[in-house]
Amino acid sequence: MSEQFSRTQLLYGAQSMEKLAASRVAVFGIGGVGGYVVEALARSGIGALDIIDNDQVCLSNINRQIIATHKTIGMYKVDAAEERIHDINPDCVVRAYKTFFLPETQDQFDFSQYDYVVDAIDTVTGKLAIIEKAKKAGVPVISSMGAGNKLHPSMFEVADIYKTEVCPLAKVMRRECKKRGIDSLKVVYSKEMPIKPSEKSGERKVVPGSTAFVPSVVGLIIAGEVINDIAGIR
Repeated sequence: MSEQFSRTQLLYGAQSMEKLAASRVAVFGIGGVGGYVVEALARSGIGALDIIDNDQVCLSNINRQIIATHKTIGMYKVDAAEERIHDINPDCVVRAYKTFFLPETQDQFDFSQYDYVVDAIDTVTGKLAIIEKAKKAGVPVISSMGAGNKLHPSMFEVADIYKTEVCPLAKVMRRECKKRGIDSLKVVYSKEMPIKPSEKSGERKVVPGSTAFVPSVVGLIIAGEVINDIAGIR
C-alpha cells in the first residue's frame, strides 16, 4: 500500500485496504453531497469510481460543493471531479458519465459491475430507479435524503428508510419503496424540520437554501458507511 494511505491502513489493516483498492463504487449525483462522497472515497483508496451527473459547475454551487471554485465554473461536474480524483489518487480508475439519471437512462449502467452504489441525486423517480437496479443486482446501496433547508449537521443519522421520521423526502421514499416491495434501504436523513428560506432565489423553480457544512457532513457520513461496509468494519 502506498505511503499516502498509510494513516488509513493503521486503522483498517492491509487486508481491508486491499478490499478498498479492488472495489468499484458508483456515485450518482456529484453535487453538495455526492462531491464529498467522491472526495472521501478517493482519499480512502477506493480503486475505481463511476461518477454520474450531467450538470455544470455554476457560481451558486461555490457555497457548498467541494468541486466548485471560480476556476471550475462552466466545467461539467464529472470532469471537475475526475480531475480532482486523479490529483488525489492517480491510480484510481474513473469512469465519468455526463448523464441525468432517470428511468429513461438507467439501461446505460450495468449495476452488477459495482461493489457499492451511492444515490446522491434529487429526483424521486431517479432515486427509486437506482435503488431498484441496485437491489436487483444484489449490490449494497445507500441513499441521501433531504439535505436542503437544514442548519444542524449533528442531526443527521444513518437508518433504515422504514425507521425514518420528519424528513419530507424520506416520507415519500418510504411510501414508494413499500409500493415496490423494497423491504429495506440504508439512508442518511435528518429529524430537523426544514427551514423556509427567508428570501426567494429569483428563479422560477423552488430552490432550497443550503450551507457549506450540511451537505458536506451528509456526504462524509455516506462515505464512511461505504468504506466501513466494504472493509467489513462495524
